[in-house]
Amino acid sequence: QVQLVESGGGLVQAGGSLRLSCAASGRTFSRYAMGWFRQAPGKEREFVATISGSAGSTYYADSVKGRFAISRDNAQNTVYLQMNSLKPEDTALYYCAASASSKRYVVSPEAYGNWGQGTQVTVSS
Repeated sequence: QVQLVESGGGLVQAGGSLRLSCAASGRTFSRYAMGWFRQAPGKEREFVATISGSAGSTYYADSVKGRFAISRDNAQNTVYLQMNSLKPEDTALYYCAASASSKRYVVSPEAYGNWGQGTQVTVSS
């Protein structure tokens, strides 16, 4: 089991930037693929980005490609989501999640067995 705690959310104007962090417990962090998901009010949870355990592979939703960057520091048991050029439609509760899947890109939320509590990102126009 991996326990996850997100931080870094907040209120930002459109065009601004935020960096989300997700701190993980446990000594096997590097074995997990990590993902970021988001859920806006009245909408289903959607995939944002994922990174493999070794950080060798990343994959993004089309809606954030070129604006967001996922990274991880396995020595610090932390995964990050750098969000640039934010838009009002990026407003959502952002979750990080850990998956034991060995797939190169883990996109489905069902593949993630451990979730954080979420951090709110609000982008004003």
